[in-house]
Amino acid sequence: MSDALKHECGIALIRLLKPLEYYKEKYGTAFYGVNKMYLMMEKQHNRGQDGAGFASIKLDVDPGERYISRIRSNETQPIQDIFAQINERINLEFEKRPKIIDDVASQKKYIPYVGELILGHVRYGTFGGNSIETVHPFLRQNNWMHRNLIIAGNFNMTNTHELFQNLIKLGMHPKEKADTITVMEKIGHFLDDAVRKQYKKAKAAGMNKREASPYIAEHLKIDRILRKSAKNWDGGYAMAGLLGHGDSFVLRDPAGIRPAYYYADEEVVAVASERPVIQTVFNVKFEDVRELDPGHAIIVKKNGSSSIEKILEPLERKSCSFERIYFSRGSDAEIYQERKELGRLVMPKVLESIEHDTENTVFSFIPNTAETSFYGMLEAAQDELNKQKNEAILREKDQLTPERLQEIQAHKIRTDKLAIKDVKLRTFITEDSSRDDLVAHVYDVTYGIVRETDNLVVIDDSIVRGTTLKRSILKMLDRLNPKQIVVVSSAPQIRYPDCYGIDMARLEDLVAFNAAKALHEERGTEHIIEEIYYKCKDQLSLEDSKVVNYVKELYDPFTDEEISDKIAEIISENDINAKVKVIFQSVEDLHQACPNNLGDWYFTGNYPTQGGNRVVNRAYVHFYEGNPARAY
Repeated sequence: MSDALKHECGIALIRLLKPLEYYKEKYGTAFYGVNKMYLMMEKQHNRGQDGAGFASIKLDVDPGERYISRIRSNETQPIQDIFAQINERINLEFEKRPKIIDDVASQKKYIPYVGELILGHVRYGTFGGNSIETVHPFLRQNNWMHRNLIIAGNFNMTNTHELFQNLIKLGMHPKEKADTITVMEKIGHFLDDAVRKQYKKAKAAGMNKREASPYIAEHLKIDRILRKSAKNWDGGYAMAGLLGHGDSFVLRDPAGIRPAYYYADEEVVAVASERPVIQTVFNVKFEDVRELDPGHAIIVKKNGSSSIEKILEPLERKSCSFERIYFSRGSDAEIYQERKELGRLVMPKVLESIEHDTENTVFSFIPNTAETSFYGMLEAAQDELNKQKNEAILREKDQLTPERLQEIQAHKIRTDKLAIKDVKLRTFITEDSSRDDLVAHVYDVTYGIVRETDNLVVIDDSIVRGTTLKRSILKMLDRLNPKQIVVVSSAPQIRYPDCYGIDMARLEDLVAFNAAKALHEERGTEHIIEEIYYKCKDQLSLEDSKVVNYVKELYDPFTDEEISDKIAEIISENDINAKVKVIFQSVEDLHQACPNNLGDWYFTGNYPTQGGNRVVNRAYVHFYEGNPARAY
């Protein structure tokens, strides 16, 4: 994705099902779980580089011994920083107590972070600051072991205000109005309630307080706590939690917007945001890693038993298609094929734009994450070339000479890596003209390949704001003096804000929105822009179930091609000499390429939860009123 876009988060959970001595004997270290968590977080560093956190729980420790450890970092390389600190602490304890090096029981007693239950998180901050307080996991502390709660998630809620007010009605005083805090406090409230009820039962059975503790741990119904807690949540989420006594869970939203995968055997239960993470770290097959169904939770009790429980009634499945296009690593077998298919399906439009002239066209990609789609586009281009060769041979068969046949067969698809990102630009100059000149030189180009008679086709994952194309990439490609630059997006036009975890909150930041607005202004239909504003504003006071996305009306008068052509105008500066064409994937072809991940609200405005329509209308009102605030 050429536009800088913060997005997503990654979760990882490990529950060791055997005593730590088992892992020491089989794998040579009692730090097996810590090592695996490091790998799981590192394999998901693409999902978050603003911060990282690690939490662990030791099972069955004596009173007075520390059983919960947590460490968080918002340093430049947060994962490395966390595990450097963990390693330093381990070595310090070994220096203080040399005898524990071969004594697993003593290691568990004296060394923090060494436990049977481990939770990891990598974070991109979608909004707000990036202080250490915003980094997951979050901890809700209590002297009762069962009431300690650790939460980490990949999520955004659209109704944080409503959830906050509900907590106040319960008599609580949340320390801040953030969706992470409100979610944790909601779970914590019903956890407290469940613990109290189980304690009453234990007391009625004649148990004293100490005897009641294991009874509570055994009889807590995590699925019931989650059902009550998540009843009014509106958003996309994969929520992971640990309870102080050793229960754990991962809950996925009812529409399956955010991803979650799990693996279980006799040694471990592991959960992560991406399937290949588990495959690689635990060296298991594709089919051994299961996807957590929408609205369901995987729950692991303190005794090691695990189950999949339906928490919320599943909605129509709308898993985020951006995961497939860009966010998740392409090493997933399904995602790799889907990205290739995205490139293949967009090729007919590309061929039309170059008038099927493959001989005078160079194909490339920007950035590296678009490489897989590029391969798919290339395969389709090769099919077209083979067709052209066959047609030429059949057309000239009566007068075909050996030299002419060799000339036809020698024709190849021209591919080259034309753009190389040199360094991450530090825009220390704030003046716009100076900064834009610096941005224009972020990429180096390969000279001497493109001819003045050539088309240059470059595929990107998606085009969000268009600023990097305008300020850098197009200027850089134009230095190669092509006849035409065709920018291809493997994703459709991004027309609407996302409110489930991707940092696309403001309509006016989206180049497709600005293109539609410009078309209205050109054609004298600005009154539609104003009419939509009043319709959206009237929606803000309605219940979610009655809210309609009126922002769709902004795009209704125009074809996809008209908006694409206007985007090409917007991103083409006056000093671009080449003709610029922009081609987007169609929504229909996106669904064909990714049939099991149909979440497309940022393209179509069809939000999977009721809160989405409220968010998009509020975003439009903010745009029209010049309010820079986020819509959620």
